[in-house]
Amino acid sequence: MTQVVRQTTRDLRRHNRAALLSSLYLRGPVSRLELVAESGLSAATVTNVVSELIADGVVAEAGSVESDGGRPRTLLAVRPDFGHVVGVDVGETHVEVGLFDCALGTLGTVRHPLVGTRLDPDEVAGLVRTGIAEVLEGREPDAVFGVGIGVPGAVRDGGIVHAPTLGWRGVAFADLIHPHISAPLHLDNRARTLGQVEAWRGAGRGAGRAIVALLGVGVGAAVATAGPSHPGITTSEWGHTVVKAAGAACRCGSHGCLEAYVGTEAVVRHYADRVGKQPVIGDESDNELARIVEEARDEGPAADVLAETGEYLGIGIANLINLLSPDRVVLSGSAGAIMGPAILPAVRDAVGRHALDYLAGRTEVVLGSLGPDAVALGAATLPIAQLLANGGRTG
Repeated sequence: MTQVVRQTTRDLRRHNRAALLSSLYLRGPVSRLELVAESGLSAATVTNVVSELIADGVVAEAGSVESDGGRPRTLLAVRPDFGHVVGVDVGETHVEVGLFDCALGTLGTVRHPLVGTRLDPDEVAGLVRTGIAEVLEGREPDAVFGVGIGVPGAVRDGGIVHAPTLGWRGVAFADLIHPHISAPLHLDNRARTLGQVEAWRGAGRGAGRAIVALLGVGVGAAVATAGPSHPGITTSEWGHTVVKAAGAACRCGSHGCLEAYVGTEAVVRHYADRVGKQPVIGDESDNELARIVEEARDEGPAADVLAETGEYLGIGIANLINLLSPDRVVLSGSAGAIMGPAILPAVRDAVGRHALDYLAGRTEVVLGSLGPDAVALGAATLPIAQLLANGGRTG
């Protein structure tokens, strides 16, 4: 027997609030007329819901724009000062914590290297708690309506983390954080959070299907597909696809993985091997990568290593293009920000040689636009996504 689910007036009102607030947040500033056209709701419904959102302090008028032959149209936008969110990036070499306003404007960040922690969950959680306390120092904790944490692994069952690169299997990481904060806590894979923020605010915005490559010590990819309200985000272990049979050893235990050629520490190691020195790894690997990029301006080992990195990255992207046919590929993450401008021409050239012509021809490969702190910013989208789904209600 089929069960009929009846929608109450309250359910419909909540749905309309969530839909219109999501449109405002992801597309704003927009006018009431644009909201009517996009949502399919009546002008009266849009007017009533927008009036509620303004009265609740979530939305405000944000100037006006000329209309065709009529009066100027008032624009609407979500208020940045409606509340604050915290975004936490738990990487393989560091913990970065950022405080952001409701429009994802940065209010402060702190970074702690994972030195001497042995990647012990309790010690990593301690750094997260310390970072949260530091960015909130001197501020009212009640102003924060959510904390988002991005981790390098899968998150299951409300906060159980499986992160092989950290040696974590079934770690109840949320339980190590939640008792120490008053705001709701959200955990997700860091590649997924990065994909979400690039789709919302970065270089993936407006794409029908964007692949956002997380390039750091670890390498991952998120696929952002345009939807009626939020982009749909899925992730893959792209960094552990094999690009060279019997190739370089990867920390996952296999050989020839993409990560073993384009990850931050992989590039640093390949350079060190070329020049006969010890590699600079750990939290200093980003600085060493930046130095290699600077040295690569002239011919020599650094230039050769970056050329090889661009080739392998292009092969990995070509595989994604042949499989998923995106219209945009975004090179993001800390390593993407550091070496992306230097290797982009080589990456595009390799994509052109290895992807099918008719697919490569309609795919643009671009740099991320959110900088090296993009993963922490992406983690901050988790509580904001919940706010939008709740129609602007934080309770």
